[in-house]
Amino acid sequence: MRALFSLTLPLLLTLSSLLSGQARALEVLTTIKPLQLIASAITDGSTAPALLLSPGTSPHDYALRPSDVRQIKQADLVVWVGPELEGFLAPLLENQANSLALLAQIDTDDHHPAPGQDHYDHADHADHADHADHADHADHADHDDHSHRHHEQADTDNIGVDSDADGHGHRHGEQDTHIWLDPHHAEKIASLLAERLSQLDPVNRDLYQSNLAAFRTGLNETDQQVAERLAPAAGIGYFVFHDAYGYWEDHYQLASLGYFTVNPERSPGAKTVSRIHKALQQSQAQCVFAEPQFRPAVVEAVIRGTNARIGILDPLGADIKIGAQSYFTFMLQLANSMAVCLLNET
Repeated sequence: MRALFSLTLPLLLTLSSLLSGQARALEVLTTIKPLQLIASAITDGSTAPALLLSPGTSPHDYALRPSDVRQIKQADLVVWVGPELEGFLAPLLENQANSLALLAQIDTDDHHPAPGQDHYDHADHADHADHADHADHADHADHDDHSHRHHEQADTDNIGVDSDADGHGHRHGEQDTHIWLDPHHAEKIASLLAERLSQLDPVNRDLYQSNLAAFRTGLNETDQQVAERLAPAAGIGYFVFHDAYGYWEDHYQLASLGYFTVNPERSPGAKTVSRIHKALQQSQAQCVFAEPQFRPAVVEAVIRGTNARIGILDPLGADIKIGAQSYFTFMLQLANSMAVCLLNET
């Protein structure tokens, strides 16, 4: 009896170890909050995805801490836009098995208008040359990728008021990295994530695929709701501080008049304010959209003396609670913030 017990105990321990290994949930790490919103829908029913950069932290100039490196190496899957956005991760993640770089796998030239809408044509709006004199601001070659450099001091005295070229938010030949702001790109992100998780964790493949189907259904419904919410605002001109919304504007046919590359960490100089005023007065913009990190004094300074209203957009969804519906909440929140200002709702 004692001999039988001595043989059975190691076998039980081995079986227990194997079973616990199979049951271990994958550790999914997302770099920025919008990717976490999408990933949370696909992993619903399992462990929620972790977030590397806290909301409000810029991925453009982030310096990794030792704890970050450990977290990245321990993760089963790290979901990031790619070196175009999170350049600090390239040495750690390029060609690594636990990396899912999204931008390289998404066709950003594949335009999809919102339900019931045709493709957006910037020519339908007033000539952008009437909205701003490009000779007034620095050569675009000096800040050809301001999505990656809008925090730099050099940009605070430059206004990039422009909506020509590809219409994708980055009008200087660079890829727009804000891929989560196009619902069709969001669907592709979800599909890529479900596929990779199914490969890494085949036991839970049905869960991931079921969650993907639910995400697609919810996305279609939310896309329709957003299109209906923003439809009355079509043709109403506005400016944004940060050139981040090109995909969103194209998809929902919004009449963006341009963007201001203003450093949120410091107030714009007199030269910058003068140029913004000129652009606002020429364009008759109804709204200027800032973001939560911009201090109120900065926003008020740039619209002083104009008829423009102030709106706040959060392209990162910083205050949205993580869950299966969180990306849809993000879409509706962004749409409502735009509509309230553009339609002058109280």
